[in-house]
Amino acid sequence: MKTDYKPRRIVIAGGGTAGWMTAAALAKTLGRTIELTLVESDVIGTVGVGESTIPPLVKYNQLTGIDEAEFMRETNATFKLGIEFENWKVDGEKYFHSFGATGRDHWSAGFQHFWMHGLANGHPQSFDDYCLELQAAYANKFAILPDNRMNYAYQLDATAYARFLRRKAEADGARRHEGKISRIELDGESGNIAALVMESGERIEGDLFIDCTGFRAMLIEGALHVGYDDWSHYLPNDRAIAVQTESVREPIPYTRAIAHEAGWQWRIPLQHRQGNGIVYCSRYMSEDEAEERLLSTVEGKTCSTPNRIRFVTGARRKQWYRNCVAVGLSSGFMEPLESTSIHLIQRAVLRIIRMMPFGDEISTRDIAEFNEQQLTDMDQIRDFLVLHYKVTERRDSPYWRQCADMEIPDSLAQKIELFRETGRVFRKNDELFAENSWVQVMLGQGITPQAYHPVATKMSQQELDHFLGTLRDGVKRTVAGLPEHHAFVKRYCGAQQAEAA
Repeated sequence: MKTDYKPRRIVIAGGGTAGWMTAAALAKTLGRTIELTLVESDVIGTVGVGESTIPPLVKYNQLTGIDEAEFMRETNATFKLGIEFENWKVDGEKYFHSFGATGRDHWSAGFQHFWMHGLANGHPQSFDDYCLELQAAYANKFAILPDNRMNYAYQLDATAYARFLRRKAEADGARRHEGKISRIELDGESGNIAALVMESGERIEGDLFIDCTGFRAMLIEGALHVGYDDWSHYLPNDRAIAVQTESVREPIPYTRAIAHEAGWQWRIPLQHRQGNGIVYCSRYMSEDEAEERLLSTVEGKTCSTPNRIRFVTGARRKQWYRNCVAVGLSSGFMEPLESTSIHLIQRAVLRIIRMMPFGDEISTRDIAEFNEQQLTDMDQIRDFLVLHYKVTERRDSPYWRQCADMEIPDSLAQKIELFRETGRVFRKNDELFAENSWVQVMLGQGITPQAYHPVATKMSQQELDHFLGTLRDGVKRTVAGLPEHHAFVKRYCGAQQAEAA
């Protein structure tokens, strides 16, 4: 059937990581079926502190035709195998949330059931000993293995990533418009956004508008007033300070999250520097106290001015409303504890592409489906973050006592108590964090299941010894054969090496 399809005019308001991730994917995937304009101003800064990512970004880069080694050189990136959590269960202890799997699951039960049966039958080794990514991280080793046998993400310079994506997007047809937005013009009949009106007086018209204006949310909230669900009662942190320091040692393949008496700190090693930050609750720590604590604990000389950030954890009640979609910080905010900010951008962008309207009308069914999927993602990530604060043995400060005593969503309470009683975890609706993630964090935070699945007892003692021993030996053997992380990075994507050439 022949159609006279007119390219849909898509306008992205705002740049940064959210804007240029959106532009790069839309331009690469949809090509000439759209007219793509991104509006941003050089005089407006971006938050630009999201340096730690999770494995789905690998797939996003592949879908947008990005060469991994080139991308990593351009962003001074290192590889990431997980996050080390220090002082979360109690002050002085640590655990590791790794990517990938631990041991080998059976279709009827996760590996943790077989590990618990092993504990009761002469195998006292830690759950950690069965995880390749975890052991490689602590050995400071890394390689890209055949058959995707080791799961990884990146630690990167988010500002450089936005610049890199801009070049890709513009090469694929995206057009950048420089200038500050003065106001949002609505259509008097439909209530849709008709145009962005610039300070110069110019109007940027479009059919679909994507709000990447960050915390300001100029379109989705400022013009369309969709409302915001405040989750501070679950996640009380409302401030962050970020600063960059010179590297003092070779970069390690993991991010550190170090809890303190009123929140936590991050350390993210890149090729050329280290990202540092402190997240805290202003009820229990002042900005000056937080900055002093951060600067007194960083390693190396600072190479940036501390960036103070204020936020309210939560989500827009509608992520897509009328002809406007919120992406990035304009859609809501969850602190970077599990490095999910860039992932939520990615999920929103891929959903926009899947639900791109044809013709003049936007389907209300598409809008409803988008909102349900995006808000489900955010609810599930929220629950996973709350887990870290709620399940703790810390009672050493008013902050931690508040966290331990707070009410939590019923969905999280069910997950915690199910694991506590039975050792089971069920993944729902293709949620981001799989069974192994929940198991590692709940074990690390101090929950010991009271029982395990009877299928684990089906093995004879000899079979159990062979099964667990073979898994441990396989992890050890693989890790022993891996190169040092920094050596692999230098050879594969070394930024300094590329500059010297």
